[in-house]
Amino acid sequence: MRIVIAGIDGYLGWPLAQHLASQGHEIAGIDRFLRRAWVDEMGGESAIPVAGWSDRAGYFRERMGRELVFADGDLCEYAVVHDLLASFRPDAIVHLGEMPSAPYSMMDVQHAVFTQRNNVVGTLNLLFAMRDVAHEAHLVKLGTMGEYGTPNVDIPEGFFEIEYRGRKDRLPFPRQANSMYHLSKVHDSANVTFACRVWGLRSTDIMQGVVYGTRVAAMDPSDPRARTRLDFDQCFGTALNRYCTQAVIGEPLSVYGTGGQKRGFLPLRDSIQCLTLALENPPERGEYRVFNQFEDVYDVATLARKVQAVGRTLGLDPQIVHLENPRAEIEHHHYKPDHEHLLNLGYRPTRDMETELADVLSDLIPHRERIARHRAVLAPDIRWSGERRRMGTLPVEEASNTPAARPRAQRAASGASRA
Repeated sequence: MRIVIAGIDGYLGWPLAQHLASQGHEIAGIDRFLRRAWVDEMGGESAIPVAGWSDRAGYFRERMGRELVFADGDLCEYAVVHDLLASFRPDAIVHLGEMPSAPYSMMDVQHAVFTQRNNVVGTLNLLFAMRDVAHEAHLVKLGTMGEYGTPNVDIPEGFFEIEYRGRKDRLPFPRQANSMYHLSKVHDSANVTFACRVWGLRSTDIMQGVVYGTRVAAMDPSDPRARTRLDFDQCFGTALNRYCTQAVIGEPLSVYGTGGQKRGFLPLRDSIQCLTLALENPPERGEYRVFNQFEDVYDVATLARKVQAVGRTLGLDPQIVHLENPRAEIEHHHYKPDHEHLLNLGYRPTRDMETELADVLSDLIPHRERIARHRAVLAPDIRWSGERRRMGTLPVEEASNTPAARPRAQRAASGASRA
């Protein structure tokens, strides 16, 4: 296939390009290198050094034996998107080119507006360009499990059947996003659905869980140009990234709130496997489908204990602390999402979390000093209320409190009061 990857310089885009090229696909990419700029804005840098684009392109040429078609451009400029699709004529487009951080989108009005404009307008440009010059292409759009929020019912894959006043229908499952970033993804999903229904486009919307890991099989482990990034600042570092880097430099692992927040997680190598399965099994023309993409569900306190246990096998001695939760969220809740579609296509988890975490920590230990130079970015100060103030440590009795028995409304109010 001929595949365009939007966001090819990113955490997922670069390993995906290597994997797909190793399978014989022709790859084109577009990127504006904003992820590098955003992390720099937050005072951080990738814990694992990443090569510049010219070095990455050189590595790709040497390893794959062909040039990587690349556009240094902005998805928010329609002419750039139109010209790339018109010249490359893709069979599929993987859209990873969005601002992916909830805290970044909640910093202030400027960052919220930028997030919505960047993400929604970029996706709209892709849809219109597909309509006009790549109508048969398959759009694999990276959404997020965060679109659903944490409803008090099981979460289907995009759609559910409902009976209301004696009539039945199959409708999109309600979205309850919890940040301006997640709301931008909800808007994307609505726009992509519309484009499939009205213009006959085809799309797979990937509701992806949190991805962790540093390696995929297609990477040359001896060549630093093959590496992908691993961020750990409060905006672009996930909870697992934060825990792993804290463990490496001897900082306590900082759990937000009581740590009962549940999310779906999957290793980087499994994310690449799932994206490939979606590409190789496209939907019908006019079809909009949703895949919930994760390996298993964990709460964030359990994740901290897993990193602690794996770290001790590597000579580290991580401790765990609980901080005020900067987010307005329920900390103990029902969370049972479906994820059958990818399993039916052949997805099989590759390894357990402990094995993957051992690889991550082993890859981070040589960069301990690099991480320590930026330890300040591990301390969160972006609150959902809009206030910028560092989070305090919770008392032991509050950190160990499990409010599962409280009424749902009371739990929600409790979460909001910490924001």
